[in-house]
Amino acid sequence: MRLNQVTLKAGDVGACTEFYERLGFHLIVDSRPRYVRFECPEGEATFSVELSHDLSPGERSEIYFECDPLDEICERLMRRGLEFEHPPKDQPWLWREARLRDPAGNVVVLYSAGENRRFPPWRVDGLTAPAAAG
Repeated sequence: MRLNQVTLKAGDVGACTEFYERLGFHLIVDSRPRYVRFECPEGEATFSVELSHDLSPGERSEIYFECDPLDEICERLMRRGLEFEHPPKDQPWLWREARLRDPAGNVVVLYSAGENRRFPPWRVDGLTAPAAAG
């Protein structure tokens, strides 16, 4: 099984389209004002933004995008005028992450975790990252 896509809800799909294009995502389906879908710059994952008229303040999502090199990518995005809630910083869960919000209020987390994304020291099944071939 593989994750195909995540759908975010928004009151203004057009504003979100511009935001995610500025972040560097590739628009592949454009059914504005109702729906858009993007391809990630790396890998095969997609995500979409869908119109919703009944978003309460508590109904926001968080979406995480792994980025390397995180600090350089965030600096480039800040030069493009994107505003971050906080720039890249180390977190206690062994990730480095920066946070911003899309025009709908969804939290967008850009992060770098390396092997800790899949193999944190507290992983419940005890598996560790495969040894590097060499």
